[in-house]
Parts: sequence; structure tokens; C-alpha cells
Amino acid sequence: MSPVAETIVFVFGLVGLGYATGWAGLLRPQVGEALTDFAIVVAVPALLFRTVSSADLAGADPWSLWLAYFSGIPVVWAAGHLLMTRLFGREAPAAVVGGIAASFSNLLLLGIPFMMGVFGQSGIEVLSLLLAVHLPTMMAASMIMFEWARHGSGETTSPLKVLVAFLHNLLTNPLIIGILAGLLWRATGLQMPALGSRFIDTFATIGGPVALFAMGLSLRKFGISGDVRPAFMMAALKLFLLPAAVLASAWLIGLPPLTAKVAVIAASFPTGVNPYLIATRFGIGQRLASSTMTISTALAVLTTGFWLAVAQWVFG
Repeated sequence: MSPVAETIVFVFGLVGLGYATGWAGLLRPQVGEALTDFAIVVAVPALLFRTVSSADLAGADPWSLWLAYFSGIPVVWAAGHLLMTRLFGREAPAAVVGGIAASFSNLLLLGIPFMMGVFGQSGIEVLSLLLAVHLPTMMAASMIMFEWARHGSGETTSPLKVLVAFLHNLLTNPLIIGILAGLLWRATGLQMPALGSRFIDTFATIGGPVALFAMGLSLRKFGISGDVRPAFMMAALKLFLLPAAVLASAWLIGLPPLTAKVAVIAASFPTGVNPYLIATRFGIGQRLASSTMTISTALAVLTTGFWLAVAQWVFG
């Protein structure tokens, strides 16, 4: 088995193991929630801090990477929105959830261990540039689109209230804190004390495996809870249209090979849990988001390997 194939089997195998453990009743759903909290609040921020504070970003062009990746999202989001309203007859707020689910990649729980296994530390460094803006950008877009949908249906919310909620969610997010702390430490030019490095390395090393296992337990909890037909459509947009759009943008912009491959694979990842959390917050589309996450994750076992092969063929 090739190293890349082995990484794919290992990464999705850990997800499957977590799912099987929950399905067999060996661990309660609360354990999955606790492991996810540990990964998001402690382990992964430690990994991001270590990556950002020590990364070799000389010559990096984040703007080209962001342009290549985020230029594909409006296309997919609009396609998801139109399918939900025109084909399935849903109202605008539910269609917003469809757009989010079709365009919000699981860059964290799945992306970090996958990139580490396939591209090593260099892949994590490129992915960290995406992670730094992905969550804030998608959160802001989600809130704006929901307010637009509510305004169209006659509901209104104070723009100041929306802005305060966004800033609070952003500045209290452990992932953003980990990235910002890494940038600040990098700016000081100080050497990390040996004891500090041991603490950070300990948590950073276990972040990936714990995140994958917890993701599997979470999928068992959420599952396919309805809206199967629209969920399959949103999953198809997520797994095929978004990586295709990002690949075309990366090729047209002329991204360096590694950066281009990371961008395409990042776009090919299945839907993460954030669309479900956003849908829960706004009180609509929870079943659609949950089903899209589960279906796209199951199908991504095959489609992620496909896009990895395509990206390597196009960009070398």
C-alpha cells in the first residue's frame, strides 16, 4: 500500500472506529462531545500555535491562496441555495443552511491530520493560512446571509447586535486564539522554553488522532436525521463542485504546486460540524446540516482520494 493510500485508510479508519465505538454502545455520546471539546479547546489550538510560531512562511503568498480557495465558495453556495429554493421548494433561511453545508469544509478535525499524513509539516503550514481566515469568513458570511433571508421574510435584527455576536464568537474561539498567540510569539522572536515546548508538543501530537476519533463519535450522534434527498445534493456540491472550482482557480492564478494541492484537497473535504451548529443557533435546517455532514463524510472516503490524484496529476 502506498503512503498516500495508507494515510487515507488511517485517517478515515479512525473516524470509522469512533463511529463503530458509538454504534456498539462502548462509549456514550457525551464522551464524543467531551473529546471534541478537548480537541478543539486544547489539543488543536496547541498544534496551531506550534505550527504558526515556527512555520517557515518565507515567500508565502496567502492572498493568492485565499483568492483561489474562496473564489469557489460563492459559486457552490449559490448553487446550493438555488437547488434548495427552486428544486426542493424551501424558504430562504433553510436555503442558507444548504449553501453553508455545501461549502463549509471540515478543515479542522479531518483536515489537519490528513494534511500532516500526506504533505507533512509543509502541508500543515499552508493549511494554517487557510484556517486563519476560513472560520471568520464563513461565520461572517453565514450571519450576513441569515440576516438577508430574515429581512426578506419581514424579520429584522439590529446590525450592531449581529456585529457584537460575531466578534464575541470570533475572539473567544480557541482556534483563533491559538493562531493569534502563535503569531504574537513569532513576532517576539523569543525561544520557547524547553518545558513549554514539552507541554505544547504533548497536546499537539495527540490532537489529530483524538479529533478524528471524536469526529466519528459525533457522526454517530448526528447521523442521517432527515432531508436525505437535499442532503445528497448538498454533499455532491461539496465533494465535487467546490474542489473543481478551487482547482480551476488555483490553475488560473498559478499557485505553487504544494499550495495548489493543499487548496484543492481542503476544498474536497466533507462538510464539518459548524453548519449544524449554525443551523441550531438560527433554529432551522438542523436535519439538513446533520445529514449532509454524515453523507459527505461517508462518501469522502472515496472522493478525497480521487481529488488528491487529480491534484497531483495537474500540479505535479
